[in-house]
Amino acid sequence: MIEKKEEIDPNYIHRSNWLRAAVLGANDGILSTVSIAIGVAAATDVREPVILATLAGLVAGALSMAAGEYVSVSSQSDTENADIERNKKELNDMPEIELQRLVEIYEKRGLNKETALTVAKELTEHDALGTHIRDVLGINEISQAKPIQAAFASLAAFTAGGLLPFLVTLFIPLKSMEYSLYVFALFFLIILGALAAKTGGSSIGKAIIRITFWGTLAMGLTAAVGYLFNANIG
Repeated sequence: MIEKKEEIDPNYIHRSNWLRAAVLGANDGILSTVSIAIGVAAATDVREPVILATLAGLVAGALSMAAGEYVSVSSQSDTENADIERNKKELNDMPEIELQRLVEIYEKRGLNKETALTVAKELTEHDALGTHIRDVLGINEISQAKPIQAAFASLAAFTAGGLLPFLVTLFIPLKSMEYSLYVFALFFLIILGALAAKTGGSSIGKAIIRITFWGTLAMGLTAAVGYLFNANIG
């Protein structure tokens, strides 16, 4: 029964790539759009500018988030590919030196020299390049850069997060809208923090405190800007 459960439940680290992008995207989606909405709502008595600004922030933020994630992760992927090509060349040019590198790595992990040499030889015979990618470069299926996956995860998460405060601007009373937005945003952030912690196997309490503190700070500063300028928009 225990073995069966372990097969069903993957390690939390296997979720790290998409979970990071999803949490970052959703968090930014909530905070960016609600901060824009609060800032504009604090400076106007008309609903339309709040809706328009929030929608524009949602669309621009989602596309920017996806593009930024794709570019940054692509840069990581390019670096990984360059290292892989270099290791491929080194394996062809100096296989003995590369074998010794593996032996040293396995010795540092606790194997004696004889066992380390045996393991290095057997893994090299089985898949020399794959072994070097994993053990020398430290690249595996979990850590490997996936630009398209990261971009789509960020786009979807930002849109999902941003839609929540946008819908709030459509339906809540205009009077004291910024305070209602703040309450709703805190609720959304608490849910996000709890889901992220649950999915990642970390402390729910710590995640909620962390996400609500920084969220409150961001929304408070944005509202302060709106009150400071207090421009009558529309």
